[in-house]
Amino acid sequence: MAEIIEIDDLELPELLPYTQTAEVQLLRWFEPQPGIFIAESPKVIRTALDSGYEPLSLLAERKYIDGQARDIIERCGDIPVYTATSEILTRLTGFRLTLGLLCVMRRKPLSLPEEILSGARRIAVLEDVMNQTNVGAVFRSAAALGFDAVVLTKASSDPLYRRSIRVSMGTVFRIPWTYLSQPAPDYIRELKALGFSTAAMALRKDTVDISDPRLSSEERLAVILGTEGEGLREETIDACDYTIKIPMSHGVDSLNVAAASAVAFWELGKK
Repeated sequence: MAEIIEIDDLELPELLPYTQTAEVQLLRWFEPQPGIFIAESPKVIRTALDSGYEPLSLLAERKYIDGQARDIIERCGDIPVYTATSEILTRLTGFRLTLGLLCVMRRKPLSLPEEILSGARRIAVLEDVMNQTNVGAVFRSAAALGFDAVVLTKASSDPLYRRSIRVSMGTVFRIPWTYLSQPAPDYIRELKALGFSTAAMALRKDTVDISDPRLSSEERLAVILGTEGEGLREETIDACDYTIKIPMSHGVDSLNVAAASAVAFWELGKK
């Protein structure tokens, strides 16, 4: 049974994970073993639990203990549950909790790319995408629109950072993902060695429309997206089998990476 602990000291060392604003410190919490992350909101925490992530502690607004957090507390067993009013929790964390609940969870070991991609037909690739909101949005679109996995270059933002998890609505726990072993643009060879044709989303004269039948006929396709502003490296685009674009109108030249990913995944994920 969970131990409910009323917070009377904001400096308790047990609360340190909830006060860390530099999430890279959470990533390294148990170094060299996988670290921890913060899941926010009841729905996201339930999704993480359903996906087999181990809870270590909970931080709950007092009024939710017997309300929307009750089933989660029961599922988490005998871990500590720290509680206080919304005002105190905001002082502790530096932000107002979404629906009054946070959970510290242990990370799982990351799989190798060949392990999660062995049976994949359509995958999303993020090259050096640093914006946490965009990372979360791409994951949500990939999961919703039938993509099989997401792989990232190591310069991309961590999908298990709190903002990315929240924006993804927990889909970072549902869709397989990992980091590529090679940096850009060398990872293109890595993808091709795993049997994927590669399609770079970029604005160039040699682009093909995302509805081009050659794309849909590819048995295995990796759709590659770049960071906001700079986009993909020229070397990456040159190494890909296709350069693809979304047709635009009204003088608009492009969409941001989150919106573009949703359109591309919808079209290219069709069976």
